[in-house]
Amino acid sequence: MSKKYGLFMLMLLLSVVLVACGSDEESSSSSDDNVLKVGLEAGYAPFNWTQSDDSNGAVAIEGSKEFAGGYDVEIAKKVADKLGKELVIVKTEWDGLVPALQSNVIDVIIAGMSPTEERKEAIDFSDTYYVSDFVIVTKAGSEYANAKTLADFEGAKITAQLNTSNYDVIDQIPNVDKQTAMDNFPAMRVAIESGVIDGYVAERPEAISAAAANENFAYVELEDGFDVEESQISVAIGVRKGDENLAAMNEALAEISEEDRQTLMEQAIANQPAAQ
Repeated sequence: MSKKYGLFMLMLLLSVVLVACGSDEESSSSSDDNVLKVGLEAGYAPFNWTQSDDSNGAVAIEGSKEFAGGYDVEIAKKVADKLGKELVIVKTEWDGLVPALQSNVIDVIIAGMSPTEERKEAIDFSDTYYVSDFVIVTKAGSEYANAKTLADFEGAKITAQLNTSNYDVIDQIPNVDKQTAMDNFPAMRVAIESGVIDGYVAERPEAISAAAANENFAYVELEDGFDVEESQISVAIGVRKGDENLAAMNEALAEISEEDRQTLMEQAIANQPAAQ
C-alpha cells in the first residue's frame, strides 16, 4: 500500500466519523427542541413541591423517582402545551435557577419567581401569572400571632428566603432583629417550631399553605403592611435573554383567566402533601 493511498484512506475514515458525529449532534439538538425543561425548587408549596407519585397531576422529576406538583407545575403544563413540547421538570435549588437557565441546563424558570429589576439584568421575564402580597408566618398562639401592624413585630426575630424580595422588606419592621436568610421554606418552618426565629416573610399562598399543613403555624395579614413595588409581589416565567418563545408563552398565560388562576391556586393549596 502506497503512503498516498494510506493517507487517502485515513482522511476518508475521519470524514465518515465526523459526519456521523455531526449527525448525532443534530439529532440530539432536534430532540431537545421537542422538550421544555422547567426549573423549580419542588419545595415551595403551594407553588411547587415534591411528592412520591403522580397523583393530582404531578409530573416526574428528571433523574428521580419523585414527582413535582403545585401551581407552577400546572402553569408549566399549559405553557408546554402551547409550545407543543414535552414538559420535563428539573429540580433545582433556588440560588441555582438563574445560573441553570443561563447555562442551558433548563429552558425556563417557573418557580414562583418575581421579575425584579435586579433579576431583569440577567434574564428576561414573561407577563405576570400570579400576584400576591407579603404576610408574616409565625407560631400559632405566640405573642405575634395576633399582630396587626409591622410595629407589632418590633424586636422580633424575622427572616425570609435567601436572595428574595421577602428578605429585603424585613428592614421596614421597626427595630426588627433581622436573622440570616435561609435557603428554603421547610427550613424556616422548622426554625419557627424550634424557637430559633419568631417568624418569616412569605407570599400569602405560601403562608396559607403553611397554616393548612401544620396547626402550629399562623400567618398575620397586616393592616399597615410592607411598602412594595408590584414586581416584588408578582410572579412570572424566567427566560433567557432574547428567547424566541416568549411571545407564545405570554399567549399561553393570557388564555388563563383570573378566575382559573385563583382556582388553580386553591386546588394547589388543597392538594399539597401534608408534610409541606
